[in-house]
Parts: sequence; C-alpha cells; structure tokens
Amino acid sequence: MSLSNPLVLSADAPIGIFDSGVGGLSILHHVRALLPHEHLIYFADSGHAPYGDKSEQYVVDRSLAIADFLLAQGVKALVVACNTATVAAIKAVRARYPELPVVGVEPGLKPGAAATRSGKIGVLATARTLKGEKFLLLRDQIAGATQAQFLLQPCVGLVDEIEKGDLQTPAIAAMLERYVAPLLEQGADTLVLGCTHYPFVREGIEQVARAHSAAPVTLIDTGEAVARQLARLLEGGSLLRHSGAAPARLEGFTTADASALSQAFASLLQLTPPVRQIVV
Repeated sequence: MSLSNPLVLSADAPIGIFDSGVGGLSILHHVRALLPHEHLIYFADSGHAPYGDKSEQYVVDRSLAIADFLLAQGVKALVVACNTATVAAIKAVRARYPELPVVGVEPGLKPGAAATRSGKIGVLATARTLKGEKFLLLRDQIAGATQAQFLLQPCVGLVDEIEKGDLQTPAIAAMLERYVAPLLEQGADTLVLGCTHYPFVREGIEQVARAHSAAPVTLIDTGEAVARQLARLLEGGSLLRHSGAAPARLEGFTTADASALSQAFASLLQLTPPVRQIVV
C-alpha cells in the first residue's frame, strides 16, 4: 500500500495478530481479555516455523508477506506477536504501512531490571532474538542505566516442542531444566520470557525455579503490556470497537495443517474458531 493510496481504517475492522506459530496465542489471550469487543484474525506461520534459527532477511520477508495478507483481509491494526519478528522486521512493516497501528513484543528487559533484587536477570529467548541489533542495543541501554546484568539464554528447540501441543513431555521438561537451571545457579532472581511461546510452559519453568532457588523467582511476561499499548493506539486513532455492535468474531489462518492450529486454540485457550490453511 503506497502513500499515494493511503489505508482507510475502520473501527469495525478486525485486528491482525501473527506469530511464527502458536506462541502468539498468549498475546491473543491478553488482547481478548482487554478488548473483548474487537474482531480478531490470528495468523500462525507454522509452515515456516521456527523463526529463531532463520536469517534476519528471511524473517523480514515472511513478516512483510503476512502483513500484506492481513491488510488484504482489511485489518485496522497489526500485532507482531513474535519476539523474533519484532526484533528483525517491525521496522520494515512500519515503513511499508506507516498509517497502520503496529504493536510489537518487547523482550521485557526494562520490567526485568525493575523487578530484580539480585541485579541479575535471566533472558530466555530464541537465538535470533538474542542476536538482534535492536535487542542488544536495548540490553546495553538498560544495563548501563541500571547496572543490571542480563544473562542471555538461547532456548534452542523449545519452540518446536511447544508447537507440538503437548506441554507436559519429558523433552520439554529436560529443555527447561537445561536452560533455566544455569541462570538460577548464576544468581538470577528474575526470568524474562522473551518468546511468546514460553508463557505456555510457565508452570514447568516455575517447577525448575522452585527446585534450584530458595528465594522467589519473578517471571516477566509482557503480553498484558502489548494489549494495553494496542488499546492506546486504537483509542488514539478513534478505532476502538464498542460494545453496541455485533458480537466479536475470531478466525485463524495457518501455513501448516489447520487441524494443528485448531487443536492449539482448543487446548491452550479453550476456543474453537474457524481455521483455514493457506499459502502465503
């Protein structure tokens, strides 16, 4: 969409939310709770997941293709519900659609620094997120201002396991032990969930924390903050949908098997929206 053909945004239009897979459903959960009257479209790029081991240009290209698709569905706002895509591609998305409200997922470093008592914060994220220029700049800025120490832990393979849908597997338990325990042993008392998939294994992370730390461990999940920022942008643009209108709709699209996304909606959020598999 060029500047010579500007977007026409409507309050009754849907909000688009996308992720490399099902992790962004954790963001959708917060958006539905805060904005229950909004129509929502969820896009899971599971056919191209995970993003964490892909090149930055690959993630940019996928994000722009998905944004184009969601704009063709008439969305009035876009939530990049993926830490890796936010770090790699949100600047490109905003440049292509400067009039569109676009919200990304921040990695939670600032609230992590505010919450820590020991001064050490563990950051669980994909390798791509942790190598991103935007992420590293933010880390350096906050560390310089607060003297906090960020312990970065790439969680290789964890997204793939969560995508399978069973969150209680021995494989996930072993990964959480391998990735979380060393952070606690180094003195971290705060853990940033730097991928939208990770809130779905929060219980497992808490179990590891109890086993390896005598003191309470704070977990930082920024999903609620994302929903609040979305609400602020919609209100500022007079784009909030109000309760007097027809019931809110929810639908899903995926680049993988539709039944897998349907199962994720049911098991993770107890929802049964229509889901379609597409090629983008």
